[in-house]
Amino acid sequence: MTSGETHERPTGLEGEIEQEIADGERGDRPLRRFLRGIRHRIEGRPALRRTYRVAVGVLGGVIAVGGLLLVPLPGPGWLVVFLGLAILGTEFAWAKRLAAFTKRQLARFWAWWRARRAARTADPAA
Repeated sequence: MTSGETHERPTGLEGEIEQEIADGERGDRPLRRFLRGIRHRIEGRPALRRTYRVAVGVLGGVIAVGGLLLVPLPGPGWLVVFLGLAILGTEFAWAKRLAAFTKRQLARFWAWWRARRAARTADPAA
């Protein structure tokens, strides 16, 4: 964000979605605690750790590539791609960075979209 930009809190559906994402990322959620326990048990077994990483890589990769194949079709193609990246991000730092970058770019896009829509509403000739 540049010094001339202001950050508006999203309202309506957009705000609800942002809040749900923030709630889902909280570390104190029961499912996240359960998954951390499983991860802790896996970390103690090198062969299981390797198998787990391969399984996560294959599953996340298949989902991401499947999502890319769905992009030109009507439906949730990009959502499926982001799901694949999120799965890959649980084990691979590069995927986590890519997902974070994508999230930032999406937030920038929505801010631009809101500003453009507000400008059009204010000046219908634009």
